[in-house]
Amino acid sequence: MGSAAFLVEACRQLGDALVKAWRHHGGRPTLPDDETEELLAMRIIAQRCLYGVDRNPMAVDLAKLSLWLATLAKDHPFTFVDHAIRCGDSLVGLTRRQIEDFTWHPPTGQRLLFADEVRKRTAAALRERQALLAVGDDYTSPVLKREKLEAADERLDLVRLIGDAAIAAFFAADKDKAREQKRLELADRLGNYLRGDVGQRPTAEVAALRGGKFPVTPFHWEIEYPEVFGRENPGFDAFVGNPPFLGGKRVSTVNGDAFLAWLVTLHSESHGNSDLVAHFFRRAFSLLRDDGAFGLIATNTIVQGDTRTTGLRWICTHHGTIYVARKRYKWPGQAAVVVSVAWVAKGNPPGPFDLDGRTVPVITAYLFHAGGHESPSVLQANAGRSYIGSYVLGMGFTFDDSDPSSAANPIAEMQRLVAKDSRNAERIFPYIGGEEVNDSPRHKHQRYVINFGDMSEAEARRWPDLMRILEERVKPSREGLKRDAYRTRWWQFAEKQTALYVASQGLKRLIVRSRIGNAFAFTFLQSGVVANEKTVVFPSDSHATFSALQSRIHEIWAVFLSSTLKDDLQYTPTQCCGTFPFPAGFETDAALEAAGREYYEFRAALMVRNNEGLTKTYNRFHDPEESSPDIIKLRELHAKMDAAVLTAYGWTDLPTTCEFILDYEDEESAEESVGRKRKKPWRFRWPDEVRDEVLARLLKLNAERAEQEKLSGEAAAAGAPTKQSKTRGKKSASPAQAELLPSPQKELFG
Repeated sequence: MGSAAFLVEACRQLGDALVKAWRHHGGRPTLPDDETEELLAMRIIAQRCLYGVDRNPMAVDLAKLSLWLATLAKDHPFTFVDHAIRCGDSLVGLTRRQIEDFTWHPPTGQRLLFADEVRKRTAAALRERQALLAVGDDYTSPVLKREKLEAADERLDLVRLIGDAAIAAFFAADKDKAREQKRLELADRLGNYLRGDVGQRPTAEVAALRGGKFPVTPFHWEIEYPEVFGRENPGFDAFVGNPPFLGGKRVSTVNGDAFLAWLVTLHSESHGNSDLVAHFFRRAFSLLRDDGAFGLIATNTIVQGDTRTTGLRWICTHHGTIYVARKRYKWPGQAAVVVSVAWVAKGNPPGPFDLDGRTVPVITAYLFHAGGHESPSVLQANAGRSYIGSYVLGMGFTFDDSDPSSAANPIAEMQRLVAKDSRNAERIFPYIGGEEVNDSPRHKHQRYVINFGDMSEAEARRWPDLMRILEERVKPSREGLKRDAYRTRWWQFAEKQTALYVASQGLKRLIVRSRIGNAFAFTFLQSGVVANEKTVVFPSDSHATFSALQSRIHEIWAVFLSSTLKDDLQYTPTQCCGTFPFPAGFETDAALEAAGREYYEFRAALMVRNNEGLTKTYNRFHDPEESSPDIIKLRELHAKMDAAVLTAYGWTDLPTTCEFILDYEDEESAEESVGRKRKKPWRFRWPDEVRDEVLARLLKLNAERAEQEKLSGEAAAAGAPTKQSKTRGKKSASPAQAELLPSPQKELFG
């Protein structure tokens, strides 16, 4: 609620509507001498229609003051709004039924000793509050209104205690079993208290909930506003506001681990990484009456990842309908903030709907006009297309003169060992990570790594010099790890990615990209190089596959589904590649092969000529002040490759003209303002409208492909024989990883 800016504006707009209704239908009350028609309407709206909750007592007082000032008449006392503007945590509270059952879980039908007491007291409070609302003008009855509110609150004190005690049981422990034990204990004590044993009142537990490092003041909406939830169609007609944003990882930091656990318990199918704003969306939706609506502001994270899954996805799949949305709205004022705004109805109003001023048949949880609400499915067709590189786990495996920690072995030692016994070269491989992929013009490795693949310890000891190094420099640190495989197979990589080596058999080169980086660049590396966990490897040597991956179509998809580290994209194989609906038949598409080859070969020559790696090259690519003929040519070839990919999809209707667009606005810091300039996040890309259209089509295509695979799987299962054949073929032996890895050329170690 904050200082009630939204409530004041709602008061004005509803007041204007009330004045129009009076003028059309009549029925306006007698106008006091000190009020205008508009002011009277606003005062009535404030008294009877507006509600607000905030957990900050000062914000509650400011909200009351704002409404008082907005409705103030010369000879009238302050408008009475104490019954409607309340203090408490709007996300922490129980329904009346949950209080009756003394549980935070969905009601089961069980009735405890105090269920009748809760109903009786809530009904009495409702009568007092209805009497308060019926009293009329503040001018003649401020004292009477105060008395009615105090009487209602007095009747609810015991109900609040019961609800608060149940929540105290949840927050008192960190495990479900301990919470349940505490709940049963407090339920028993409350029963004794209601039978007259005053010493059993859970005063200390409720005080602990409201105090401590992370204090919580519960707010039980249904009992605090019984006139709203006691009517035939219970719930609020509407919510408006700007709920707080707080990144998922910070929710527990700011509010405590128990608070995050509460949110995940409160909202089914929610995720602990969700932004806090998604829980406010869910809470508002749950408190609406049927056919009610809310209009809430959020950051663009409301349509991303776990926040979308927790919030709009759940709402849209549980009888909620987004009927108006503004995907990107520039916040008025000096702050460089872009927000999203969603208007959601609880029900199924008929379309069409309004998305960014356009008429559309549906608005999805992504705030798109197509593509569905659900997260993209991992497609079976993409199995084996991408892998994270090998996770070595132990600097003692490596030979690296650039390691500042000196944990790696010197390259001179590698050369000495190869000179001593040429067989050592068989198990030493070039080793590369994301930094070399992005920064070296030729993607040249500077490190080497000992690699025994899947060998047993006995097999590996055929190279005693290398095993001695691992025993001295890897084994001691591995022995302290919890995971058995890491401890007992200390001479092997922690994650060997055997499936990658199987898929790479027969290929002379592979497509690789850095797992983290802002360049969004793919390249080819010769096979036989060990790529580490900072890379993603695609077992393909096809320029057509390169085209599909390097295209803006795939970039849009990957950026949309990925998390970020600082300003850098984290490319996750399962999310970015596993879900991506590649064009049908793309691997044998001659146009894609030709476009990819031309683009790759030009870029490779350009990087060598300029002695610049992928990161620097793409920084220039996206720089609006860069006018080098080579960079302009690279942009043209990229557009040509994009057009080939779009043609492969059959999407030739899309405009593909790129613009220099800021991916996000960055407010200037103090040190930047005194001359130290920070690079703006420019991208040479398609406009937002084109990007959204491509995403919507990809989401739709992913859903169609997933459904086809599901139906095919069900059909195959239905047609499978129910009995195993008596004749069995011999099981083919899988080759050991060491057999799959080609031995490096010995001149590498000369």
